[in-house]
Amino acid sequence: MLLGAGLGVLGCLGACWALPERLAVNAPLAHMLLGRGAGPPEPGLFGERIRVPEGFRIGLFGEVRGARFLRVTSKGDLLVSAPRQGHVVLLAADRDGDGRADGRRVLLEDLDRPHGLALHDGWLYVAEGSAISRVRFDAAAGSVSGVPERVVEGLPDGGNHWTRTVGFGPDGGMYVSVGSSCNVCVEEDPRRAALLRFRPDGSEGEIYASGLRNAVGFDWRPGTGDLYATDNGRDLLGDDFPPCELNRVVRGGFYGWPFANGDRVPDPDLGEGQKQRIDTSIPPAHGFRAHNAPLGITFLRHPSHPPAFRGAAIVALHGSWNRTRKDGYKVVSLHWQRDGSIQERDFAWGFLEDEDVIGRPVDAAEGPDGAIYLTDDYAGAVYRVARDDGTTRAADPAGRPSAPETLQDPLADLTDAERESAAARGRALWERHACAECHDAERAAPGVVPVELHALARRYDLDSLATYLAAPTPPMPAFPLSDTERRDLAVTLLQEY
Repeated sequence: MLLGAGLGVLGCLGACWALPERLAVNAPLAHMLLGRGAGPPEPGLFGERIRVPEGFRIGLFGEVRGARFLRVTSKGDLLVSAPRQGHVVLLAADRDGDGRADGRRVLLEDLDRPHGLALHDGWLYVAEGSAISRVRFDAAAGSVSGVPERVVEGLPDGGNHWTRTVGFGPDGGMYVSVGSSCNVCVEEDPRRAALLRFRPDGSEGEIYASGLRNAVGFDWRPGTGDLYATDNGRDLLGDDFPPCELNRVVRGGFYGWPFANGDRVPDPDLGEGQKQRIDTSIPPAHGFRAHNAPLGITFLRHPSHPPAFRGAAIVALHGSWNRTRKDGYKVVSLHWQRDGSIQERDFAWGFLEDEDVIGRPVDAAEGPDGAIYLTDDYAGAVYRVARDDGTTRAADPAGRPSAPETLQDPLADLTDAERESAAARGRALWERHACAECHDAERAAPGVVPVELHALARRYDLDSLATYLAAPTPPMPAFPLSDTERRDLAVTLLQEY
C-alpha cells in the first residue's frame, strides 16, 4: 500500500512538471502518507514565530501524537482523538498554574480511527470510521465505565475522506458529517458528502443536508442557533480556485458539490447539464482561500473575551497540498458584521513561514475559563491560547475567574417591580426544567455531580447571561425558551447566585 501511495505521489510530481499549477503537490509528504510529524515546537518559537493577536498568549499545553478533534469537559479536562493510534486521550486540566496539562492518559483504545467527539447526557460519543459509539463518561472523575456500544453502524467507509465528526445541536439531535469518497464524482451512496442527523440513541437517521464535499467541522452560532459547517473545496483546478467554504446549513439544503463550486460556479467536469440543481444550490456564507482546508470550528461563548471576539468563530486551517506555494496552515477568527458579511482575521499563525511548515492546526475548543485550545496533528501538539492583557485575573481550580475588586449590580436598570416579576417567572422556569437536579447539591439527581452556581454577577450582565442560555457550553443543554423566558431566568440566576 505504501509503495502504491509513493508511486502515486511520484506520478503527481511528474505531472507537476508539465502542469505545475493544476497538479501541484506541495505539502509535508511524510505527514500526508504516513502521519509522520515534526514534533512540538520549541518553547522559544511561541511569541517569536507562532503568534496570536495582542491581548492573548499561546503555549504548548500537551502532546498527543496525531491529535485531531477535541472536547473540553465541564471539569476542564481535554479529550483528544488520535485516529491513527485508535485512541482517545485525556489531558488533565492545569490546576497547578504552569500552563501545561497536569497529566496524560489513554481513555479509550482499540477504536476504528476515532475522530469526532461529543459529550451528551453523561455519554461520550466517538465518531469512528463507519460507526458512532458511545460510552458512559464521568466528567468529575475523568473516567469511562462499561464497554463502548455502537449506536450507529454501517456508515459509508473509506475513500478520500474517511474522518467522521459528531456533535449535538440545540434541538438535542445527533449530527454526523460524512465526507465524499473522491475529489469530484457522483456518489452512489447519498449519505456521502452530507450531514446526517439521528436521535441520541442512533435511531431515526436522516440526510439533513447534502452537497457538502467534506464538512469536517460544525457548530451552532450563539444567540441565533444557526448551524455553520466548514467545507473543503475540490482539488486540481489551479492555485486559486475553488474557494473552501463556510456554509450556513439548513435542513434539506443542497450546497452544490459535485456540480458547482463556490458561488454556484459550474464544475468543469460535472457541471454541464446541471443548471437547475446549480441554480437551486445554496452558496457559501463565507469563502476561505482555495485549498486552505478548514477543519474544526467553534464559536466563542465565554464572557471574558474582548468585545471584538465575543460570538466570533475560531476555525483551524489545516493547510494546502494542491498549490505551487503552500497556503493556510494557521487558525483564523470569523467576525459577523452588521450587514451580515463575515470578516476573517488571523488568530494563530506562524506555522508556515517561507514554505517551511512546523504545524498543521486541526480543531479548536473553548474551556470553562475561556481559554482556547487548538490541536495540531503534524506537531502532535495541543496549544492553549489565553488572555494576556494585564487585566485577566487568575482562575480558581474549577476554572472560574476570581472576583474583581468592585461589583456592579447587573440588574440595576430594572425597577423593583420589574425585577420581582421577572424573578418570579424565572423561578417557575427553574422548577419546570428541573435545573436543581444539576445545580443544587441537596436536590441533585442520583449519580449527578452538581455544578454549583455562585457569583454569576462577576462574570455576566443580564444581556450576556441571557445570550449564554440560548447556546450554553456543553454538557448543559439548550432549553427551548423564548427570548423573554431566557431573560427572566437570567434575572433569577443573577439575583439568587
